[in-house]
Amino acid sequence: MEAVAAVEARIAQIQSRIAQIAPLNLSKMSDLQGRVSGGKVITKPSDDPAGTASSMRLRGDLRVTEQYARNAADGIGWLTTVDSSLQASITALRQARNLVVQGASSGTGNEVTRNAIATELEGLRDALLEQANSSYLGRPVFAGTTDGGAAYRVEVAPDGTRSYVWQGHDAGSVQRRIGPETQVRADSPGNAVFGDDAAGVETVFAMLDRIAAELRAGGEIGPRLDEIDARMNTMLGELASVGTRYKQLETGQQAMAKATADLKGQISAIEDIDLAEMLVELQAQEVAYQAALGATARVLQPSLLDFLR
Repeated sequence: MEAVAAVEARIAQIQSRIAQIAPLNLSKMSDLQGRVSGGKVITKPSDDPAGTASSMRLRGDLRVTEQYARNAADGIGWLTTVDSSLQASITALRQARNLVVQGASSGTGNEVTRNAIATELEGLRDALLEQANSSYLGRPVFAGTTDGGAAYRVEVAPDGTRSYVWQGHDAGSVQRRIGPETQVRADSPGNAVFGDDAAGVETVFAMLDRIAAELRAGGEIGPRLDEIDARMNTMLGELASVGTRYKQLETGQQAMAKATADLKGQISAIEDIDLAEMLVELQAQEVAYQAALGATARVLQPSLLDFLR
């Protein structure tokens, strides 16, 4: 009877061990299946505390980098608008210069021709004013941080004289941060490019008004060519500055794209599963689980001892 008791005790130990192993295998299989279906090694912080901390830091860096990239893209949008407006303005001034040359020549001294040229100059003035009031996403690109809808406001005096008032801010400019220590100006100073009558700096629009008036009055407008050339040189200088800043933003955007890809790769290395390895491990756990179930079935089969009782 002692032998029978010993066998029964051994069987009870084996059953207890199997009862512990099978649920562990099943839990491990469930965990592995969750990782395979989600594609992530870390499904909760307790899976890998150190990896979770590293992943959170990398994700913080990724958010900052993506914001810098958005800032660069926005700055490029601003400068693209400025560039187009300046090029159109330079083209309009060249046309104005040709008209002044035509008006100053001896063959166009009659009143009808002068009036026609003056009217064309006023049309170019309006085109220049439209370019100076260009906007990007509803904000004027030549007025800095102003909250107004246009860079220039037209004021007409009782005698019909027009003046063009810049509505921007000298101390405020639109800056876009593309790095911890790097900011790039995205707008253009309209008062420096087109002038500001209210500040005593004749605008290019007022200059064309004055030339048109002199032309209608039969005055000599040949000397005004130097004034137009000076205005074009100012615009060309600003255009070069815009090109430099555009290149800086474009380079920053490319650097941010590479940094974003690198950070995503580092996050993936920490969080994502190795599918082949995970499938092999899952298969091993399934084999172990099936073996535990088979062992349990064999141990629990009725034996001769059960009948002798």
